[in-house]
Amino acid sequence: MREYFLRTQRVGFSVWNKNDIELANQLWGEADVTRFICATGKFTKQDVIKRLEIEIQNEKLYHIQYWPIFELATNELIGCCGMRPFKTEIHTYEIGFHLCKQFWGKGYASEAANTVINDSFEILNATKLFAGHHPQNTASKKLLEKLGFRFIGANFYEPTGLYHPSYELNSGEYKRFT
Repeated sequence: MREYFLRTQRVGFSVWNKNDIELANQLWGEADVTRFICATGKFTKQDVIKRLEIEIQNEKLYHIQYWPIFELATNELIGCCGMRPFKTEIHTYEIGFHLCKQFWGKGYASEAANTVINDSFEILNATKLFAGHHPQNTASKKLLEKLGFRFIGANFYEPTGLYHPSYELNSGEYKRFT
């Protein structure tokens, strides 16, 4: 049974560890999940291992990661949702989420992201959150707008080789979603 350090009504947040390679493969080994994350549209086994290592390293260094999230009713992996440091500004983070296809369109991304946003501003004292999405990922665009993020332009995203629409949410503009 997984330990959850944070819970919503339906979602449990856990922490990636080196023994989670099967769960990482379940998420990032799914082409429908990675088609908007990398230029090839599919992670290799080595890409999945590297991604897991990055998340574990972010937890060690910053106490944040794109945490694995689970459906509380079944303990099944939903995907991941969390933060990583945004390299150019202090007290600024980048929020992200990747969900297994079977959980798309069920409100899990919104539920988890709202919790991450709340914690970012209330616990980590973030001043700003950034987010971006693949230009063809209209579902992510709609969710970011629903969460209150404001479009700020397009930024080059090296893993896909494309300019991704980018957004920010300032602590002063933030309204708690509960």
